[in-house]
Amino acid sequence: MAGKGTPAIALLAKKKVAHQVHEYDHDPRSASFGLEAAELLGLPAERVFKTLVAEVDGHLTIGVVPVSGQLDLKALAAAAGGKKAKMADVAAAERATGYVAGGIAPLGHRKRLPVVVDSSAERFGTIFCSGGRRGLEIEVAPGDLVALAQATVAAISA
Repeated sequence: MAGKGTPAIALLAKKKVAHQVHEYDHDPRSASFGLEAAELLGLPAERVFKTLVAEVDGHLTIGVVPVSGQLDLKALAAAAGGKKAKMADVAAAERATGYVAGGIAPLGHRKRLPVVVDSSAERFGTIFCSGGRRGLEIEVAPGDLVALAQATVAAISA
């Protein structure tokens, strides 16, 4: 399949982490990339995770939460050891990660960013998250994602 060569997928392959790549036809008019992925791949929304970039005390931080929920900014700040969080500027998020909004993967960023994965991910054998572009999802075991991203696991979904 074309378009698999994203930094996130390359990292998974390099580290020999078991994963599957799933592609779907992204509709450019879609406003909710994660829910679109869940629907088109026939998955429950709580098993598909979105990657959101926030600022915790002025530092970019990644929150990975189910597409069926919202990112709890207070909980993210606490999990990241900070006091205050707000959503990051889209341009800053794209610059730091190297991905376009709506296709930001939790892995393979341009800059090393702290990652916090919502604890609900641990309920599943595998979860789905962006593979690094719109219309591309990676299926991976939550523990493998956490280990590879050197992520913290915490309840950050509202």
